Amino acid sequence: MKVDKHLFRALAQFWNPTYSCFTFGKVDLVPTIEEYMALLRCLNIQVDRAYSRAVNVPTFLKKLMNITGMSKQWVAAQIKQKGDTKCIL
Repeated sequence: MKVDKHLFRALAQFWNPTYSCFTFGKVDLVPTIEEYMALLRCLNIQVDRAYSRAVNVPTFLKKLMNITGMSKQWVAAQIKQKGDTKCIL
């Protein structure tokens, strides 16, 4: 994909990684998916899907440990595979 490097540099200059938005002075701007598509000249984005990068997502096992308050060994023994998903009885 060909990206306009001058436009990309300009956008990067105003990107605020703390809030995942563009900051212009005291104004924060979060473009829509359609605006990102136009800016990046990318037509392959599916509008009905959310695109994000997951950071530090707890595993199913850790979520169950937090919910139940039980040990890792106990929770691991309760997890069963059912088709493509993991579950507990």
